[in-house]
Amino acid sequence: MTASSSFGPGRPYRLAPALLLCLAVSGCAVGPDYQRPHINTPQAFKQAEGWKAAEPSDVLTRGPWWQLYGDATLNDLQRRLEDSNQTLAQAMAQYRQARATVIGARAAFFPTLDATASKTRSGQGGSSSTVRLPDGSTVSTGGGGGISKSYNLTMRSSWELDLWGKLRRQLESDKESLWASAADFAATRLSLQSELAQDYLQLRVIDAQRRLLDATVAAYARTLRLTENQYQAGIVTKADVTQARTQLKSTQAQAIDLEYQREQLENAIAVLIGLPPAQFDLAEVDFVPQLPPVPNLVPSQLLERRPDVASAERQVMSANAQVGVARAAWFPSLTLSASGGYRSSSWSNWLTLPNRFWSIGPQFSLPIFDGGQIFSQVRQAEASYDQTVANYRQVVLDSFREVEDYLVQLRVLEQESGVQQEAVDAARESVRLLENQYKAGTVDYSAVVTVQTAALNNERTSLSILGNRLIASVQLIAALGGGWDSAEMKTLSPD
Repeated sequence: MTASSSFGPGRPYRLAPALLLCLAVSGCAVGPDYQRPHINTPQAFKQAEGWKAAEPSDVLTRGPWWQLYGDATLNDLQRRLEDSNQTLAQAMAQYRQARATVIGARAAFFPTLDATASKTRSGQGGSSSTVRLPDGSTVSTGGGGGISKSYNLTMRSSWELDLWGKLRRQLESDKESLWASAADFAATRLSLQSELAQDYLQLRVIDAQRRLLDATVAAYARTLRLTENQYQAGIVTKADVTQARTQLKSTQAQAIDLEYQREQLENAIAVLIGLPPAQFDLAEVDFVPQLPPVPNLVPSQLLERRPDVASAERQVMSANAQVGVARAAWFPSLTLSASGGYRSSSWSNWLTLPNRFWSIGPQFSLPIFDGGQIFSQVRQAEASYDQTVANYRQVVLDSFREVEDYLVQLRVLEQESGVQQEAVDAARESVRLLENQYKAGTVDYSAVVTVQTAALNNERTSLSILGNRLIASVQLIAALGGGWDSAEMKTLSPD
């Protein structure tokens, strides 16, 4: 049963001219078309001078950027993060919500159709009496009244024509919100990937420090045994033995302290890949990933590579479309509606031709006076647009600052690493010379302890600088957008 089957012949065609006129008017859309807000973009990064740009064959311009570190374990951890991280799962769920919103906005372009069936029983009061019905129920009725029943089967259709582009602007806004959500998902993923890479690299540097301390403890233990033997032979004093033991125990304490730091990083990695810390262990390896080359982008490319910048601009585009939605409320709306069905007081002859009914016709609605509500909504939409523009510009400025910060950090750390290596070499040479002089009896043991402690501290400082350089390289890659590109948002299209 459809409503159209009950309409009189030729009646729909009388509405055709008006419908064609409405469709022609609906070609326009109220509200401003989007234009990217002006951004003062520099020609180059201030700190890029002196930064070693990689050859194209040396870096990954897109995709799994962590492969630049050449570590199979890190590659596997990143894969597990993609599969099991719960924060990433939340971001994907938020994206799916935005995608469903777009589907709902598209549905507004189509007519709605619904069907209802009902039975109604009613009575009119007078002097009260009780009547028992055939189905066993009782009804109180008036003396002059009676019981009436009504059976209804109705189908209704309604279609709002998008005369002023209100629905199109809403769909445009929801689409841009969807792209913003896709970029937010990418930004969350990049942040988690960066956090995992930093934790992993820090852990590997701690492993290197543990190997250094373990080797140093073993050397100090041999020295202590030698000193104790010399003391037994009357060659050295008791003070030399106590100094050797103090040096050994303090170094052992430093090695124990690293155990706590390593466990913390291991637990953090476990949570990032979606595992309880008790179910995750990361075996020690005897190498530290090398510092990779990082691509040197120009500032204009940064706007296409950072997902947070893309998200901020999509929010501007969505807010711009909402201005059109708000302004469209000033104009009349046109809704075409139709209904038809059967209505009868008897079940037996309910669906018969004499009991049919139908109605069809357009409905215009024009706001006359609303106390300034539409004006308020338009001003709210315009203010929201200005807010998103300011947020977009701030995100861009922050992105430029982050890149500049990490560029200068890497440059300074590179210089510091070179000077620190010279200090390590000099400390090693001092240890060699003082140990030979001690064996020859020309210096006391306290001089040896001093240079050995200085050598160990310089070795650890050198490893710390390497760790800082690795962390800064990850942060710079993330600040440059990682392997992400704005074209990747199209892979999440709802089409």
